[in-house]
Formats: sequence, structure tokens, C-alpha cells
Amino acid sequence: MVKQVSIFLVSMLLVVAQFLPLHAKAQGPKGTVQLRLLETTDIHVFLANYDYYQTKQDDKVGLVKTATLIKQARNEVKNSMLFDNGDEIQGNPLGDYVAKVKGLKKGEVHPVYRAFNLLGYDATTVGNHEFNYGLDFLAETLNDAKMPVVNANVYKAGTEKPYFEPYVILNKKVIDNRGKKQMIKVGVIGFVTPQIMEWDKANLEGKVETKSIVESAKKYIPMMKKKGADVIVALAHTGISGEPYQPGMENAAYYLTQIKDIDAVLTGHQHNTFPGPIYKDLANTNLEKGTINGKPVVMAGAFGSHLGVIDLQLQKQRGKWNVVDSKAALRPIVDADGKSIVQTDEKLMKAILPKHEGTIKYVNQPVGETTAPIFSYFALIQDDPSVQIVNNAQTDYLVNKLKDPAYSKYAGIPVLSAAAPFKAGGRNGPDYYTDIPAGTLAIKNVADLYLYPNTLQAKIVNGAQLKEWLEMSAGQFNQLDPTKTGEQPLINPDFPSFNFDVIDGVQYQIDVTKPAKYDGNGNVINAGASRIVNLTYQGKPVVADQQFIVATNNYRASSTSFPGVSQGEIVLKAPDENRQIVTNYIQAQKTINPSADQNWSFVKFKGTVVPVFDSSTKAQKYLSQYPNIKYIGPSSGGFVKYSINLTE
Repeated sequence: MVKQVSIFLVSMLLVVAQFLPLHAKAQGPKGTVQLRLLETTDIHVFLANYDYYQTKQDDKVGLVKTATLIKQARNEVKNSMLFDNGDEIQGNPLGDYVAKVKGLKKGEVHPVYRAFNLLGYDATTVGNHEFNYGLDFLAETLNDAKMPVVNANVYKAGTEKPYFEPYVILNKKVIDNRGKKQMIKVGVIGFVTPQIMEWDKANLEGKVETKSIVESAKKYIPMMKKKGADVIVALAHTGISGEPYQPGMENAAYYLTQIKDIDAVLTGHQHNTFPGPIYKDLANTNLEKGTINGKPVVMAGAFGSHLGVIDLQLQKQRGKWNVVDSKAALRPIVDADGKSIVQTDEKLMKAILPKHEGTIKYVNQPVGETTAPIFSYFALIQDDPSVQIVNNAQTDYLVNKLKDPAYSKYAGIPVLSAAAPFKAGGRNGPDYYTDIPAGTLAIKNVADLYLYPNTLQAKIVNGAQLKEWLEMSAGQFNQLDPTKTGEQPLINPDFPSFNFDVIDGVQYQIDVTKPAKYDGNGNVINAGASRIVNLTYQGKPVVADQQFIVATNNYRASSTSFPGVSQGEIVLKAPDENRQIVTNYIQAQKTINPSADQNWSFVKFKGTVVPVFDSSTKAQKYLSQYPNIKYIGPSSGGFVKYSINLTE
């Protein structure tokens, strides 16, 4: 009887144990260590729980919130390490205030690294947006970091010399399952999307070069093992994609998990969450354990919304530490209903308070007036005032610049302008929209209209190239089948809204019953497709060899992968930022009337299909202005579903 009871108790303990996190399981064999890795990523200067565009508290963002989760996660275990995965110093007005308004004096610590130093990060890497303010500012930012900043695929131009420290091997003191002190060598290596050379060409050309992420990993990982790394952690500022592998691909994290001796991948860039349902169909992925190809992976959203947690179990085998089990998970700062579930770290808030308050004062400076609200809730499905204002300002600026005699050879060539809706929901959530009330316009509102510190550039293109530019942008939409009834999603969720360029100065329509020619990365997916119809200039059809000069930004103008744009020639590299150009335009106008000129629209068709799209619940207050748009009901992820009537 005693024997039967003993067997029963052992069986029950085994059942219970499989549901416990790694660090809470039975002690295991001698020489076992539980090591927790914590990740933040894509903070984008959202240090405070604050929305500088609306100038109000926002508990859905902020490292001051994530910091509380960090401390909780550390207190649960004996051994932990903390890392950041890049895109730290640019992304909201606080970043611009520090970089463009106040500047960083020698010896002054950037508020991001003041926060990182205070929280005791073990290492960080650089994201693509670290390069937005130039290499000199980045160097001044990083020289006060009290932790290593690693990157293995950026090199000094024309050399094989790494621009940053490629990797470090940290001697981590740990306590094993028996309470004995041990030493584990943790190798940390960093990567950034190679596309920085395209996106920040003006800041980087001739100074640095990039190499492929996976090839760089294959170069350095064996070196790290040879130097004694027991565990190797990749800080990979690159997204997760199941697309076939190509050297130099932007989102390469999936293929890092296939590299021998990488034990954990901390990723980001896409602002998504892993483990998460968006990746449920990704091959060799276990969302319950948070692994891809058997390796633990986390992607902790953006703006401090989540903390990534990887628990590694290590055992000493033949004198070497090996990872024998792992589990990855995310911890959010809000619940499923968007309500805050963690307290603010007041010590961290106090540390960043001077720059935080300085930013609020800066963004509240008035620049003009608007006679009506400016919002982007419907910017992806119709011509939109928030995009129109940017295009108006860019056109005005370029027309005046071209009056200079130095540009006399371009006299008579029509001037156009291209701009995209930056805040249009999507991966950044149902609150990620512009909504500026009628009345005074302040700097915060201009920053809301134009998020990035781009500079204006202009390209000369012909009519054929212009059409390809628009065909690329039209990939924003799914193909609709008008012969079917019921709802069909209009917006392609995999197509970034910042690639949906609206080009003003010409008139055109988009036929969404036809397939898209290009995907969101500019790859041809339907070679013979043509969605752009009725493309005209001043009432006459645009012809293939007709010339145009298009105002855009340095990000777009320097692109080698955006169809149409890549073939054009840059005729103007302005020193002025697009955002400052918009500010100057509003100041000159004093009062603006934010109305779109409706230069683009959808082709109407016969059928009973109901095109639907997601937007914010707040968009309902503007529906009376748009009889063709109807509210349907709640959607997923906090969004609300709407329909648009495109039938004849």
C-alpha cells in the first residue's frame, strides 16, 4: 500500500512539474543553472508613459512601465541578464528635442542611456533608426553607455574593419541549483538590417558599409565559441519572415535560428510580438515554448509595450555548459482591454524628467491655425487631409527652390509631390493615428503629421516610372472579387503604410479588382498587372516619356528597391527637413484649411462584395462626413471594422 501511494505521488509531481516555468521546476541534476534573458526593443525614445502628440499620459507605452516588469522578472530568479535590441534614440518628439533642439554636450548623457545605465542593461545593439541623426550624434550618444554596444555587420567604408565592437563575451557569475557559485561565459553579438545604407544614405555613404546578417553571424559565431563562449545570444535588429532566404534580406531572424551555436535570438524591427499568433503558420515554430527551429526567440513589440523573457536551462556536460531546455514568453504592460497592469517606476521617471518636461514645453509652441480637424483614420482608403498638407508644403518648397537660376534647365517641367500616411494603425495598434482638433497648431501637431527627421529630396522621373511608383504604392490593397458576396478585406496587412505614397499634382485611380504588381518589398508578384488607370496631368493622359520632378524625402529618393523611384535621377538634395518644411508652410499660411483635393480614388465596379478595413473606434465621430463609409462593429486587436462602398 505504501509503495502504491509513493508511485501515485511521484506521478502527480511529474504532471504538475510540466506546467511550471523552467526556473520553478525541480532542481535537476548537479551543475544545473537557470539563466533568464530579458529583452526590450524598439523603444523609440518612449521612455515616459506619455503621448507627446496629444500631450497627455499614455499607459500603453513607456520604459518607465517596462522597468517595473524588468524588476519583477529579475526578482523571480537567481540569474538574469538584460538587453536592448535597438531603435532607441529616434521615434518621438523627445528624440528630436535632444538631437535637434538641445543637442548633446560632451559628457552629457542621452536620456535613453541614462535610463539604460540606471536599469543596469548588460548589452545593447543599434537599430536602423540609430543612424537617423548621423554618426557623430550616435557616437556622442553611445560614449556614455555603461554597457557594451555590439554590432557585427556594419563596417568602416572600404575596409574589413568593424565600425562597432562585433561581439563581447561576458563573464556572468551565476548560482546553480545547489546554491553554488558558477561562472558562465555569455557571448553577445548584434546585427542591424543592411538596408540602413539605403534608408540613411545621406548620413552613411562613404563612411560605413553593411554586410548580410546571416553571413556575418556565420563569420563571428565560430570565433566566439573558440574564445570560450558557453552561451551565445544574438541581439538581432531584424524581423521574422518565412520568405526564402536571400543574402542581405531585411528580416533575417528566422535564419539566425538555424545557425549552429546561437542559443537565443532577441529580435525586433517589425514592432510585432513573438511568441504571438501572427506567426502561427511559420514553419518549425512552437508558440507555446516560444521557439523557432528549436531556438528560443522573443520580439517584444515596440515603445516599451512588452518585456521579452527567455528562460534557459543549462547543464555542465564534460566540463562545458550547454543549453538543455528553454522557454520564451512576453509580458505586456497592459491587459487585453488596454488597461495598465503595472506601476510606473518613479525612480526612472525622475531621472528623465528634465528632458521630458523640456520636450513638452517645446512641442506646445504654436505655429498656426487649422479651420478643421486633421485626422488619418481613413488615410489608406481615400485621399486624406493629413497627407495633403505634407504634399502642399513640399510642392510649395520645391517650386520656390527651382526658381533658382542654378535649376534653370528644369524650367517648365511639372512639379509633383509624394507623401505617405505614417500613422495609420496597423502593427502599431488601434491608437496609432493622427487626430488634431480644429484650432491652434503646435509643433507637436507637425511632428504628428510627419514622424521622421527626413530631409527633402526631388527626383526627375518619366511618365512610365511615375506609373510604376504608383503601382508599387497600390500594393497597399488586396485584390477584391466583385463576383462574390459578403465581406472582403481591402487593406493588405503586410504592406507598410509608409510605402503607400500618394502623389499630388496628377490625377489617377486604383482598380482593386486587379491584382497588385508588387508586394510590400518591391518584388514583382504579377508582372502583367496594371492597377493604376486614368493617370492624367492637367486633364491629359500621362505618356511614357513625359517628365516630372517629384518632391519626396531622402528615405524614398535613395531607395534602390522601390519601383519607379529607383530609376529616377535626384535633382535636389535640400538641407531642410520635411517636418521643418511643413512647419514653415503652416507659419507662412497662418491658417490652413485641411481638405484633400481628391486627386486619387478607387475605380467603381459592379458587384455585391463589401470591402472592409480596420481603423480606430474614434473614427466614428467623423463618419457623418463620409456617406460611403459605414461602421460595422468590433474587429480584433482593439480595432473597429468599417466598410467602404466601391460599387457603381
